[in-house]
Amino acid sequence: MSEHRRKPPQPQGGGRAAARRGQPQAGPSAGRREAPRDVTGSPSDPYGPGGEESPFGSRADARRATQRGNTGGRRRAADGAGHGGSGGGGGRRGGPQGPGGPGRGRGRAPEPDKKRIIDYPRAGRYGAARWVPSWKLVTGLFIGFTGSLVVAAGVGYALVGIPDIGKTAKAQNNVYYWADGSEMVATGGETNRQIIGYAAIPKEMRWAVMSAENKTFETDSGVDPMGIARAFVNMAKGGQTQGGSTITQQYVKNAMLEDQSQTVSRKLKELFVSIKVGAKVPKEDIMAGYLNSAYYGRNAYGIQAAAHAYFDKDATKLNPSECAFLAAVLKGATYYDPAGAPSIDPVNATQDKNRKRAEERWRWILDEEVKDGRLDAATRAKYTKFPAIQSPRSNAALSGQVGYLVDLVNSYLVNNSDKTGITETKLRQGGLQIHTTFDRKKVDALKAAVQKVQKANIKPKLRPKTDKYVQFGGASVNPDSGAIEAIYGGVDATKHFTDNADQTGAQVGSTFKPFVLAAAMSWGVRDPDGDPTQAQDERTVVSPKSLYSGKNKLKIKDFDGTDWTDDKGQEWLQTNDGGQSLNPPTYQIDLREAMRESVNSAYVQLGMDVGLDKVKDSVLRAGIKESSLASSRFPSFSLGTSSPSAIRMAGAYATFAASGKQRDPYSVEKVTSKDGTVFQHDKIAKVVEAFTPKVADNVTDVLKTVVEKGTGTNAQLPGREVAGKTGTTDGNKSAWFVGYTPQLSTAIGMYRLDDDETKKNRKFLEMYGTGGEETIHGASFPSQIWRDYMKVALKGEKAEPFPVPEEIGTVINEAPSPTPTPSATESATESPSPTPSATLTSPSPTPTETCRKFDFRCNNNDNGGTDTGGTDTGGTDTGGVTTSPSATTSTGSNRGNGNGNGSLFGGSG
Repeated sequence: MSEHRRKPPQPQGGGRAAARRGQPQAGPSAGRREAPRDVTGSPSDPYGPGGEESPFGSRADARRATQRGNTGGRRRAADGAGHGGSGGGGGRRGGPQGPGGPGRGRGRAPEPDKKRIIDYPRAGRYGAARWVPSWKLVTGLFIGFTGSLVVAAGVGYALVGIPDIGKTAKAQNNVYYWADGSEMVATGGETNRQIIGYAAIPKEMRWAVMSAENKTFETDSGVDPMGIARAFVNMAKGGQTQGGSTITQQYVKNAMLEDQSQTVSRKLKELFVSIKVGAKVPKEDIMAGYLNSAYYGRNAYGIQAAAHAYFDKDATKLNPSECAFLAAVLKGATYYDPAGAPSIDPVNATQDKNRKRAEERWRWILDEEVKDGRLDAATRAKYTKFPAIQSPRSNAALSGQVGYLVDLVNSYLVNNSDKTGITETKLRQGGLQIHTTFDRKKVDALKAAVQKVQKANIKPKLRPKTDKYVQFGGASVNPDSGAIEAIYGGVDATKHFTDNADQTGAQVGSTFKPFVLAAAMSWGVRDPDGDPTQAQDERTVVSPKSLYSGKNKLKIKDFDGTDWTDDKGQEWLQTNDGGQSLNPPTYQIDLREAMRESVNSAYVQLGMDVGLDKVKDSVLRAGIKESSLASSRFPSFSLGTSSPSAIRMAGAYATFAASGKQRDPYSVEKVTSKDGTVFQHDKIAKVVEAFTPKVADNVTDVLKTVVEKGTGTNAQLPGREVAGKTGTTDGNKSAWFVGYTPQLSTAIGMYRLDDDETKKNRKFLEMYGTGGEETIHGASFPSQIWRDYMKVALKGEKAEPFPVPEEIGTVINEAPSPTPTPSATESATESPSPTPSATLTSPSPTPTETCRKFDFRCNNNDNGGTDTGGTDTGGTDTGGVTTSPSATTSTGSNRGNGNGNGSLFGGSG
């Protein structure tokens, strides 16, 4: 055919018809679109492009030719163009196709499709869509994770065996040693346990425990998934991990797992063991094992020991009410034993708080048993009164003073577990050798001194109204170390549970006055023209020679000279012991004499001038615990409305004996086990300078005069220097003597308190007539006990003198020139006292000169006693803090408050 007869070439791009006919385009590909699919030369067509016969012989040849000729482009063309087309070369976007096409040939051959197990990031998706997992991927991962957990749980379950109960539930005793290394007693391990069979456990006990702890016990698998989840969540938050455990889990933890730590690994082990125990151990054995291994308090392990500890009967004889109580105690004996545990937690584990908790839980458990169908309503209705619980008892080895000593040691170790490393659990497991600070000779001597006074003077059968319920407490502390060398806790630890050396609730009276003097010599009195919060350089340090008013019914002033009033605007008129005013007509008395004669008015006013905040600081510095302090809002704070223990009072006075160096009292020197030393006190011992030597030695020098010729003459030790202070509280409800030599500080307290420790609202009782004495004060029986004990305790030790004090402070309130009086006899209107505006509407009684005040050898009835001071009730009935004294009036009887707002401690000595 001639040239001019040929069909002209088609325009670039062709048209739809050309595309349908599969015609090749005339010229290079226009734009950035890929070539049409029908120019790929698919070997499946019998004819090539344009209807021509395929240049390849077979499909295999076509594939090989495609692979040889294809150089690819930057991006794949659709269906073989360019990057994967059948032609040779393709351009950037798959230009003219076919063999020998004129493309640039910079593409590469396509990689064969590969299948990935996890299609992520997703193939064939672009942008954010590549990172969105498919539902297949999510489902697969979930199934895989769940399956892994199941496999891990299965492996853990298979690997964990049921531990041997005998290896963990059987513990050793602890051995306690005296300070000289001799053995005191072996006790404290899990030995107070008598295993009983399931049949011997009352069904009411099983019901009570199930209703209280694990309602589904009879049907569950041994674990509570929701409880486990809560435990893990709490652990992750750093909170408590307890709660939600089944009876099976508690049994496993108590009897099978030695590791009691609250960790994830320990919880997992407990979980797997509990599941296995739940599957393989009969429910009867689990219940019996739990009730026989649980701790019920009072050193009772197991239901049989608990029945005897609380009800003095066998477990088989427990009634539903008693069973409900024991189930309540399982929640924690420290806070549910009605006897309380103040030595462990003096704030929250008191008798009243514990009894309230126990009664509420006991009542709730009985009601839950009815709801659960385990107890019928008629039987429940029989038990409306809380069961009678006997006082705590120890075994025979812990009788006498030994039980108090062991309790004191255990409390020290557990309460300081952050330092000692000994928890209550570790203590119960036993195997410890505990070396105490107690001197056996001194413990015996203190007990003998108390018994001597009791036998000679206290006759409860002869004088039941005055001599019944009399109690004593005492403690000795070494000033050089802080070691507690002796205590007297009561008549017998197995009969009287409360340790009178460690806690009494009895106010300490005028034994607080040395702290007021120490504050005055440390910080000084405030400038009357300054503001209340004056710095040290704005104060005047006080000398013991400073003068204050010894007037009875003294109107107490604030530091700026204004009348002090309480929240109701009532004034405070301070009474003295016996209603006596000292040194008329001026009534001025120096602080040494005021201490010697225990004059309330002088020291109450001194406390106000210094500031009660500074007096409180002085008390705390000396070593008294703040938890035992009364409110420091009222002037009576300086007169001992607080109730620290005998141990703390002995330790605080030891601070003065040690020239101001304060050491916390302690009872354990070291603890060892088969693995070596567990704890050693000298590794944690601290010495703090509470007062300068000048201040402390001056306080000691003033207190020496109390014993030499004041209210404490009964405590004199021939050949030895003694410093000390008497204390008697309002209403004659407690009496103290605290004194020391350079080697030993000892505090003796005496009071009357109903000895029924299970009774609520126990009250301190007056001691008028006790022991055949008209009144009881620190100068009587307490100082006599102190003297008799210290003679034996210090026997063989060299007598040492106290340091000679340096001069200190400024003499304030110096006496003015004498003013002539109209008559040698006092008129009805008293002479003005040094304190402004102190004139009273009612005259003070004229002091008698028949006997020296507090001369213990004088029988004048005006001496001693506290019948004119304080409130009629002597502060609170329990010896606690009276935070709001009753209002004063300008007139009042000599009995009780004087003017209605007198000291809570009218007595002083």
